[in-house]
Formats: sequence, C-alpha cells, structure tokens
Amino acid sequence: MKYIVVLGDGMADYPVPTLEDKTPLQVAKKPTIDSLVPYSEVGLCKTVPEGFKPGSDVANLSVMGYDPHECYTGRSPLEAVSIGIDLKDTGVTLRCNLVTLSDEDNYEDKTMLDYSAGEISTAEAQELIAFLKKHFDDAKCTLYSGVSYRHCLVVDHGKTGHDLTPPHDISGKPIKEYLPQGPDAALYLNMMKRSAQLLKDHPVNKARIAAGKNPANSVWFWGEGTKPKLDNFTKKFGKTGTVISAVDLVKGIGILAGMKIIEVPGATGNYDTNFAGKAQAALDALAHGYDFVYIHIEAPDECGHQGDLAHKIYSIEQISETVVKRLLQGLKDAGEEFRMLICPDHPTPLSVRTHVADPVPYMLYSSCGEFRSDSTSYDEVSAKQTGIFVAQGWDLMKKLFRD
Repeated sequence: MKYIVVLGDGMADYPVPTLEDKTPLQVAKKPTIDSLVPYSEVGLCKTVPEGFKPGSDVANLSVMGYDPHECYTGRSPLEAVSIGIDLKDTGVTLRCNLVTLSDEDNYEDKTMLDYSAGEISTAEAQELIAFLKKHFDDAKCTLYSGVSYRHCLVVDHGKTGHDLTPPHDISGKPIKEYLPQGPDAALYLNMMKRSAQLLKDHPVNKARIAAGKNPANSVWFWGEGTKPKLDNFTKKFGKTGTVISAVDLVKGIGILAGMKIIEVPGATGNYDTNFAGKAQAALDALAHGYDFVYIHIEAPDECGHQGDLAHKIYSIEQISETVVKRLLQGLKDAGEEFRMLICPDHPTPLSVRTHVADPVPYMLYSSCGEFRSDSTSYDEVSAKQTGIFVAQGWDLMKKLFRD
C-alpha cells in the first residue's frame, strides 16, 4: 500500500459574490478529483488548534501528523532548517520578508503595498540580501538568503515574546500599528528602517521599477522561534516518507522529521509552478520504495494573498487535472494499491487575503474501495453536509495510515 497527501495550500475559501456566492473550489473544473468523491471519506477537519495563529507552519505540522502543542516553537526555525542554518539552542530566528512599502519619508507612515515585493526572483533577492548582510551582520545578528522574498534573520542569545505581524496580514494597510513590539523591538525596527534607506536606490530596485515591477524596498521581520524538535516520521508512523514542496517552511518540517526532500525543477511556489513535475517526482519516489509522499502546492495560497481569483481557480484545476490525474494513472499503471488524502492546510479567502482558522474540507480516497460518500463534489459545502468532523488535524494521518 502506498500513501499520498496532495496539499493545496490555502485552497479553501469563502463564498465569492462574483461567483454567485460559490467558492473557487465549487466552480473550479476538477472532474478527476470529483470522480473520486463517491469512493472517499469526505468531511471537515480542524487543522489549526485553538490558541494558535492560522499559519501554514501550524497547519502543515498538523496535517503531517504532529500535534503543534507538543512540537511547535515558531515558524522561522522550520524555514531556517531548510535553508541549511545550523541553529544553536541559544538562537532566535525570524522570518525576513523583502516587501514593498509606499514611499512616505517617515517609515511609520508607510503602507504595506506588497508582502512579496512582486514575487521577486531568487537571484535578485540574493543580491539584495548579500548587500544588506554587509551592513547588518555582526556578533549578534546574521541574515541568511532563502527563496524569492522569503529569508531569515538569526539573533544569537535573542529574546522571544515579541508581537510581530505577518506582512501578508496587512496588505494595503498602514504599517504604523503593526511595527515590532517586545524586548528587542528597537533592534528590529532600526534594521527595518535602515533597510529602507539602503535598498531605496539599489540597482536591483532601479531595474525593477524601470521594468514596471514592485521594488523590494524594505525588510519585514516576523514569525520568531527557537530550535525545534520533531519525532522521526518513520519511527512515529512506521512509513518511509518524502516531501515535495517549493517552500522552505514545508521542506524544513520534512527535514526535521527525517524525511527525504525532493527538489523539482520549475517548482516556484506560485501558479506558474511545475505541477506535472511534482506529480512525476511523487510517482518516482513511490516506485523507488518510499511508502508515503507529501506533495505541497503553494499556488492557491499565494493567489489568495494576492486576491487573484482567476489564478486561484486555475491552480485548483491544475491540482486536479495535472497532479491528481497523473498520480492516478501512474499508480494504476504500476498496479499499486493506495490511499490519497486531498485537503488544504487552512483557508486563504480572497476576501481577507490572509489565513483563517476555519475547518478545511478533506477527502480520503482508497483504491481498494474502503470508503463511500453520497457527495459528488469536493468543496467546502459538500464536506460540511456529510456531518463528518475531525476535531484534531493530526488525526488525519492516523486515518490515512490505518490498517
């Protein structure tokens, strides 16, 4: 038996007025996924426990079978592990976004225009982070370059307990009320202000502006945490596992859990990602003896943050007709029995452009005919109508692996 999770990050949503109050999942053309629904268990699942913020960190830990109460120490340490940072027990890490702020002279008067600096390329971002390192790195602080707009700051003997707001939570809002608060707030705010001065006239940003793109004109710190520990996935579940993702956060979870990380050329973390390549990489991993593969697809989440309805629908359709369809054919050709879990980690509604903690729709399909459902469509409404509710997200993995 093989086991697959297809995780459409942020795929769930609220009713959209321009879609006649239907959600993107309801209107997306996804015949392959919907064809599996009558032979699946369909319901809702609470992936974000009470008391936790609805981040992809907590939610993916939960779906992957880990109770955040027991293992969560913050978001940025998970990303730091993927970047290759050797974290010390005394270190505090922070996520460092390259963002686009409005151009008021007074930093506090600026507005968050773009949390991703126009989905800046990794090559451009690396040049900017290397430039900032010359000004910021010292005995206490070290900047590390990641992917696209996602980077990391490590503070040796740093403090925790800060109020740090994710930039995607304040798109289009003045930043004044969301600046760092806490014991090292002055340090972080000073670095943010200095970055705005340093990056303003950098050649990378001049070139981006000339090309009609958003400049990366400030850093933004959030998601603090300390060195995490996760139980080994194979010891915990008795299955050998792999993770396929373009996102450092999810790869970091996989690394800490002792799973193999598979890199896919052209995997971008957005709607232009290599959907087919991710599916083929999963099939290859299963064919080479791995029991389990976790395919994380960031595209719907990014579209939700950007308020991009058309590409959110497109991403869902690609998950169905490129990823799931290819998986089904490949597993059938290989003569494999399998179970497949399809779900988001959390909703990222277009109307709010950030994560929410609402329960997510899930469907658990088995090629052995173990499940039945009266539903004919995979979406938020159909999942709620089944009356099935999983109160703890980490129980989904138990369902997937049950003997």
